Order: sequence, then structure tokens, then C-alpha cells
Amino acid sequence: MAKNGYENSNIMTKTQASSTGEKFNVGSDSINYDDRTQVINHYDTFCIFDRLGNVHPQGKKAQGIFYKGSRFINELVLRLNKQKPLLLSSAIKQDNEILSVDLTNCKMNEPDIKENTLHILREQFIRNGVYFEEINVANYGETTCRVELSISFGADFSDIFEIRGTKRQVIRPETELSSTNNKIVFDYTGLDHIHRSTEIAFKKESKHTIHKNTVVFPLKLDSQEAEKIEFAVYFKTDDDRLKIYSDTMPVFNHIKESIQKDIAETRLLFGNIISDNEKFNTWLTRSRADLQSLLTETKFGHYPYAGVPWYNTVFGRDGIITAMEILWLAPQVAKDVLRFLASEQATEVNADNDAEPGKIIHEMRSGEMANTGEVPFKHYYGTIDATPLFLMLAGMYYKQTNDLETIKAIWNNIKAAITWIDKYGDLDGDGFVEYKNNSEKGLTNQGWKDSYDSVMYADGELCEGPIALCEVQGYVYAAKKNVAVMAKALGEDKYGDELAQAAVHLKEKFNKSFWDEELGAYALALDGYKRPCKVLSSNAGHCLFTGIAKQEHAQKLAKRLTGKEMFSGWGIRTLASNEKRYNPMSYHDGSVWPHDNAMVAYGLSKYNMHEEVLKVMQGLFDSSLFIELQRLPELFCGFNARRNEGPTAYPVACSPQAWAVGAVFLMLQACLQIEIDGIEKCVVFNKPQLPDFLNKVTIANLKVGNSYCHFEVHRHDYGVSFHVIQKPDDWEVLIKK
Repeated sequence: MAKNGYENSNIMTKTQASSTGEKFNVGSDSINYDDRTQVINHYDTFCIFDRLGNVHPQGKKAQGIFYKGSRFINELVLRLNKQKPLLLSSAIKQDNEILSVDLTNCKMNEPDIKENTLHILREQFIRNGVYFEEINVANYGETTCRVELSISFGADFSDIFEIRGTKRQVIRPETELSSTNNKIVFDYTGLDHIHRSTEIAFKKESKHTIHKNTVVFPLKLDSQEAEKIEFAVYFKTDDDRLKIYSDTMPVFNHIKESIQKDIAETRLLFGNIISDNEKFNTWLTRSRADLQSLLTETKFGHYPYAGVPWYNTVFGRDGIITAMEILWLAPQVAKDVLRFLASEQATEVNADNDAEPGKIIHEMRSGEMANTGEVPFKHYYGTIDATPLFLMLAGMYYKQTNDLETIKAIWNNIKAAITWIDKYGDLDGDGFVEYKNNSEKGLTNQGWKDSYDSVMYADGELCEGPIALCEVQGYVYAAKKNVAVMAKALGEDKYGDELAQAAVHLKEKFNKSFWDEELGAYALALDGYKRPCKVLSSNAGHCLFTGIAKQEHAQKLAKRLTGKEMFSGWGIRTLASNEKRYNPMSYHDGSVWPHDNAMVAYGLSKYNMHEEVLKVMQGLFDSSLFIELQRLPELFCGFNARRNEGPTAYPVACSPQAWAVGAVFLMLQACLQIEIDGIEKCVVFNKPQLPDFLNKVTIANLKVGNSYCHFEVHRHDYGVSFHVIQKPDDWEVLIKK
């Protein structure tokens, strides 16, 4: 997600507010205490631990357990006889549900215990609003061991924006600590008048003592004996309407069973993919597990939160693009995203949050700083592209599923979004959609690259607004084409014809105004005086994704996008290496974003640029092999690939990030060129190919209409072959070669 921009030692990040300086940064000093962190997440709760399963309170660090935009735990440190245990191993389980940590003791003198005598297994897991931990301590020594296991807790209730580096101009209230025989409680009433509490509960029957913020468990373990410790941490706010668990200690095995049941149910949303390449399978499996962990239940179904840690909330653009990436495999997610965003569509003009009637939301926050207005993101609409992307997704979903009932239910929202494009999006009536921020605290740049310095002229000077981004015109073009189809399906033929004709005119005007022959690409943007920003950027690749590019321009653009200035070896850079503002360590001016590459690759496939598609696919796959868990992060640096080294990490990238882990699915769709047409009841493969590292791909439980399709794809020297194992009788499968 491109979110907030910040300049600090050449590190650019996500939400910014003015052209003179960044207010809502992810500062480079908010990197983790130990960069080898472990992350688990569920709904509005996420945890960032070190590899020992601890949270350390030192300084302004990203470690902690966060709930609804605030850090409810900033210290959780386990010790054995007041000493730090030794790490044996630390791993997130395959479905992201549990962090499993194996520890042992160092040499102890009093009492005399040899190292590696005690084994400590920590299992840490969460359900929304509750953290659980099981600790099993086993004695593998020959004699009885007496030790004390202690855990210290802390809660600072810092807002996520404070952790990211935003300096507050107010004095926060103090956190209060209290305890009983079986509970440690931290209480905080914020400046938003919301009471937040962290309650750590222990079993009444367990042997323990509590002193202030520390609990101590005295253990007497005979040889080969083990003992289990369990505790739960409840995160509560005034606005919680439903408690998932009571304050009594739950049965942990039941919680684990419910987690497995939830995972199994969510997995049913996805079709199944398996290949003959185990590394590719690992990438697929991890990506699906990450997506499942980011899918948050709303009253409209599942919504993919953008990413951990900085964006674990609703982002309109991110949710839409993630739904697009997995649409062919999980159409229900697209339906849920559409319904949710329709419910949050703006209905009035409000300059404070950049809202206008018909506009789709950019970002929603529930933390203290959002509630007090210190940041404008409680309900913030400062995005130029979420609205046309919403319309694109609606059209894509309808074509794949033929679900006209859902389209009928949000039809007024769709028409309101079209009205916003024409009435509010086109600021000067020239036929292009531009942006300028109205909120003094909001974003200056409002495309997916929303860093303050992400739009510039060829000489490096920043662009003067209002700004018309090239990719946004493509989104509008595709939006109007898609809505035209849906309008005719609903019997509004005249409205549909008008939109279809408007799309034709926009494509013609766009290609005349944005194409630059010398650049061999579409200009990044037009400024407020309609002067082009003659800069080679990945934005132009999105014009292939939407189909607004002419065929003759597409061929030239494909060569530029995969040439040496743009392609790092790992992927397509956001900005060409010969541009004035190029910096491979920047957030948007030279880095590599997986979702950006996937969208460009899918666009390349639509123009039959198969070699280029495979090149991008190979780059992202190769990069995944060097990244822990094969979990592609939000972005990585744009340095040229170096032999026997992986891509250079970006220090504050989100991971997992929804549209980054969703990239593999759109990339595979680009290779196969699969299109599911629910209206015509047809699955089409248009000149499909597989990269060299895949010889066989099996896709099962691919939802088509009310049934499923199952097929195998095999790569040969001459191309690919198909074996259709299962399909509905009234559906066709066509392979175009």
C-alpha cells in the first residue's frame, strides 16, 4: 500500500500531510529491537515479538501487542532465575496461527543447573482482543530442579502513529497499574475519553505470586517431569460491544480448536493451487495463510486489512487491489469488499477529511490520535483512485460471477461514484481526473504513491497541482467501461451507452496528452497547467492493466518497463534509475513493490507481452527465495540484483502486507491468462505460459458459477497443455494458442 510519505535519511513512507514536511511518518528509528521479529495477527489485534517470544520496552520500538490502533502491551519478558533463556528455535506455524518458541537454560550456579537441562516451549496465539500463552517447562536433567520462571508486563497505550514517529503536541495521561492475586491490570483513559485496559489473568489454582507488574512461578521439577503454565491477556475499550471470551480463564485446547475451525472455514474461500516446485508451493501457501490472517470479519463479510504493523486497518485502495489479485480464486472476498466500501461511501462535502459525495474511503482508524483529530484518518477520503478502482472491481466481479443481485444492491453507490468522477474528480473540466488535498492535515499526493515527493518533473522538481496521474485516467477508463456493461445488464441502456462512449473519448484524449515518444512511455502525470511530467515510472505500467494504452504504445512501453533502467533483476522499480529523483532506498522513487509488479505483469499479459510477464514472474519468485518465510514484504529496495544475494530489505516495510502477498496469485493469472466469464459460462486461457521453474500446476476448487472447476496445466518445449478434470456441464473451457 502506498500510504504515507516521510523523508528521513532517504527513507520514504506512507501518510504525509504537506509539501513542506512530513507529519505522519514511519520513522527509520522505529525499526525493531531485533530485526528478526515474529508477527502474528488476527482482526484488530497483532503482535510483534522478538525471536524468544518477548516484547522489550526499550525506547520507541515497533515491538508490542497492538489492539485497535494502540499498543496494549509494550513489555512481556520471560526470565528463568532472572536470566534470559537461550533460544533454540522460533517459528510461525504454517497457518500463521501460533508462534512456537523453544528455549533452554544457560548455566546456572545457584542452584547448580547445567545448561540445556530445562526445555521451555512457549506457544503464543491470539483471537481478536485476547492474547493467549502456554508455557511448558520440562526437566531433562538427572536430578530435581528448583527454578523461578518470571514474566514482566508493561502497557503504555501508545498510539500507532506515536510508534511510527509522529510527535504529539499534547501531554498524555499516565497509565495506572493494579493487581490482585490472579490478575495484573493496566488502565488508561485517553484524551479521546475512551478507557482502555490490559488485563493479564492467571489460573487461580496455579502456584504464583504477583508483585506489581511481574508474576513469578516457583517450579520444582523432578527428572523427566514437566509443568504447564497458562495465562490470557484481555484488551478492552469502552467501545467494545461484544466480548469474545469472559474474564474467566478459558480452556486453551478449546481456543486452539476454534482457531483451526476458523482457518478451515476461511480456507474454503480460496481455490487450491499446487505445483511440482516445492519452493513455489511454499510461496503460495505462505501467501494464502497471510491473506487469511489479514481477512477481518465485518458485518458485510471479510475485508483484507492492509498490513502489519502500520496499516492493520481498512484501506480502500488496498482492499480493492487485494480483492482484484485474488478475484479468480476467491470471488467472495471481492463481494465483501464491495459491500463494505459501499457502506462507507461519502455522502457530503467535508474538507477536513477530504470527503465528497460518492467518494470511496481511503483509510479508517480507531486510535486515540485519530479520535482526537490529531491525525485526520478516523474516516479519511483523501485518495484519487479508490473510487474508480471500486468501480473496476465491481465490473470485474460481475463479469466473473454474473452476480447481478449484488450489483443491484450497490447500484446507487456505483452511480454515485461515477457522479463523483465527473463532478468532483475532474477539477477543471478537461476530461481528466485530478487531485488536490483540501484537508490541511491530509495527504498532498493522493495516488498509490502518496509520498510527498513521488510526483516530479524530469528535472527533479516536484509537480505543481492539481495533478492528473496517468494510471488514474486508466482506472477511470476501465471503470466507465465496466459500469457501462452493468448498466445495460440492469436495463439502463442509455446510461450504459453514454459511459461507453465517454470511455472511448477518454482513451483517445489520454493517448494524445500523456504519451511521450521520446520517453517511450506515458508521462507520470500532467500538472495544473497541463504540462507533462516526462518521467519513466511504474505508474505507466498500470495503463496496460486497465487497457487504456494503445497497442503500438504498449509494445514500446513493455520494453522500457523491463529494460535495465526499470528492471532491477528482482522486479520493476517504481522509478527508473536514470531519473533525477531515483533512490533505490526511497519509498516510492526507485524501490520495488510486489503488488505494483503484479499489476504491471497482468497488464503486459493483456497485450500478449509474454516474455516480459515471465521475466517479472521469475524476478519475484527469485526474490521470495531469499526472504524469510517466502513472505514478500510491502516493498524492498531497488538496487540491482547481486550474485548469490537476495534483495535489499526496506527497513520499515509492512510484512505481512495484503497486496504484497496477493501478488503471486495475480502473477500466476497473468502467466496462465485465465479469464472466468460467468455471463457466458466460459473459462478461457488466452495463450497461456508457465515460467521455467514450473512444469506442472494443478488448480482445484476453482469456483465457476455455483459449481467448481478442476484442471492441470503442463509445460512443454512447444508450449503448455491442459487436462480438464472437472467442470460444470453447462460451462466451456477454451484454450487459445
